[in-house]
Amino acid sequence: MERWNVVGVDPRGGPAQRGVGLVENANVSSSSITELGNPATISIDCLTTREIVAVIAAEDAQAPAAVAAEGDTIAQLVDVAVERMQRGGRLIYVGAGTSGRLGVLDAAECPPTFSTAPGQVVGLIAGGTAALTQAIEAIEDKPEEGERDVAAIAVGPDDVVLGIAASGRTPYVLGALAAARQRGAFVAGLACTRPSALSEVVDLMIAPIVGPEVITGSTRMKAGTATKLVLNTLSTTIMIRLGKTFGNLMVDLQPMNAKLRRRAVNIVATVTGLEPDAAQQVLEQASYEPKTAIVMVLAQVDPLEARRRLAASDGHVRPALENSR
Repeated sequence: MERWNVVGVDPRGGPAQRGVGLVENANVSSSSITELGNPATISIDCLTTREIVAVIAAEDAQAPAAVAAEGDTIAQLVDVAVERMQRGGRLIYVGAGTSGRLGVLDAAECPPTFSTAPGQVVGLIAGGTAALTQAIEAIEDKPEEGERDVAAIAVGPDDVVLGIAASGRTPYVLGALAAARQRGAFVAGLACTRPSALSEVVDLMIAPIVGPEVITGSTRMKAGTATKLVLNTLSTTIMIRLGKTFGNLMVDLQPMNAKLRRRAVNIVATVTGLEPDAAQQVLEQASYEPKTAIVMVLAQVDPLEARRRLAASDGHVRPALENSR
């Protein structure tokens, strides 16, 4: 178990100043690490603007390494999610406050980026959509609200539910996971502390330890950064495994605006070697489905046959092309 000594030095290099959030001469269990005072920022209010920016940047730099250390557990969750989503299940994020907003954000970005089906990746946040733009703090203390939200979307055995709580103890999240487990879902947790109440109720725990925050308890900072990195890694890896990319190209994007239409043209041109105008024409024939357009050109087939081959390969471009030879 990690232990953090919260006595430190002034960021300017002088003696540590005693202030709110500082616990002296005590080793505090990492189970409460998100609430500890940070010795590196005890006197941050005494620094110049440029020095404050430098201190925050140095603290934020800890997040990527903390996430990388959780690579094995993230990969395990990917494999579980892929297997269940292939049989019709969903990836469901549950959180409150910053954690909930990050889950909703990741879920919202999956359809335009990867053409996920409606409801295939879901974000639940304590307080509902109103909580995306304003703080509704009291709701997170009610486990029954989490239970209600899980019931409302009929969570079932094919679903994977990831509870996100930087502190690892948010009642709304714990209530949601308890209800999801009763319904047979695979439940996982994401927190920035270890051990935690969350880790005791899940099948798999992801816990990037980023240490105390720059501003004591403000988990929208390092913990939020680490959470975003985990969710980016998780959802992107799942989508790659589900055939949503060809190489590093997002060949399943939904070109719903001018920028994405240009990107679709560039993707098809890059893969096929066509000039942009020709790639545009093929995309129009393929109803702006980049995967279909790519298979049409490389396999020299019409849109109907291209879609048939993609369906036979569960949407993966490479085997669709290999099967055409």
